[in-house]
Amino acid sequence: MLSIDYTLFIQIANFLFLLFILNILLYRPIRRVLSQRNAEMASLEHAMTDFEMKAVGSLRRLEDGMVAAKREGAAEKEGIRLSGLEQEKGMLRKAANEAGDRMSQAREDMEKKLVAARQSLEREIAGFSTELAQKILGRNV
Repeated sequence: MLSIDYTLFIQIANFLFLLFILNILLYRPIRRVLSQRNAEMASLEHAMTDFEMKAVGSLRRLEDGMVAAKREGAAEKEGIRLSGLEQEKGMLRKAANEAGDRMSQAREDMEKKLVAARQSLEREIAGFSTELAQKILGRNV
């Protein structure tokens, strides 16, 4: 059984002394290291959250820039396309005018040749008709 004598008080004092020494040598440093680690983890989590927010903001700006660039590219593409269409219309008008000029020049040339051929035939028609009459009649007319 348990007897209460002076050794019990020595054991209690020994226990309290060991508890005090362990607290100074072991528990406080461990608590301090754990506290520092928790503070460092909290600061790292805060920094990570800040970086995530910055990344989200950068991603949004990048996406907005891409949308704006696509719009600008589409507008420039449309402007180039319209400019090309205007140039094409101008070229077609110029070609049509040149073709019309060539056609009218060719008609004039044909008219001139036709007039010249008619005049030549009219000059020779009298000779041809006389010659033809002589051949048909068999005598000089």
